[in-house]
Amino acid sequence: MASPAILPITSQPTAADTTQQIGPTPAFRSFINHISTTVQTGFANRRPWSELLDRSAFSKPESISDATLRIRKNYTYFRINYLSLLAVVLAFSLLTNPFSLITLSGLLAAWLFLYLFRPSDPPLVLFGRQFSERETLGLLIVSTVVVIFLTSVGAVLVSALMVGLGIVCIHAAFRAPEDLFLDDQESPATGFLSFLSSGAANVVAPAVAARV
Repeated sequence: MASPAILPITSQPTAADTTQQIGPTPAFRSFINHISTTVQTGFANRRPWSELLDRSAFSKPESISDATLRIRKNYTYFRINYLSLLAVVLAFSLLTNPFSLITLSGLLAAWLFLYLFRPSDPPLVLFGRQFSERETLGLLIVSTVVVIFLTSVGAVLVSALMVGLGIVCIHAAFRAPEDLFLDDQESPATGFLSFLSSGAANVVAPAVAARV
């Protein structure tokens, strides 16, 4: 007698497998954790705002060279406070321009989830078309150029940075640094937002290198 046919059994993906596939990648979680840690450390090391706004320490600089020296010393001492002010000005400018905020957020999300932290396998499929890694990178670069230079987003960012830098430079030029203890300083490479030059590179670089 012939043996009965054996039907193939296809295992169905479990809920845990589905969650693991659509969940954030380890590189993305590491990136977010590093940003959170760096920001918390930076705010913990900021100078007292009362010291920044001490009216008795303000005086007119004697010359342009004196103002330049004050800016350098005050930036070294109040670096985290100044960067916080720049961030507040930038955030206020974006909040008052919803189109720029939404567009910039979408562009950042596209870079993060479509290229930097997206697994290389399976390939990206949009609108029924499959995109290679080079095509995805090219589309993101073109989109970035269009958003920054051909819309109001670039003007909003530049104007906000110019206003923030103007506030910082005016304060630093008129704030006499004689009462500041400039010897007890953290290294220039540390502090608020230092992940832009150090830690983020260690997280993003492996994700990009894996696609080369």
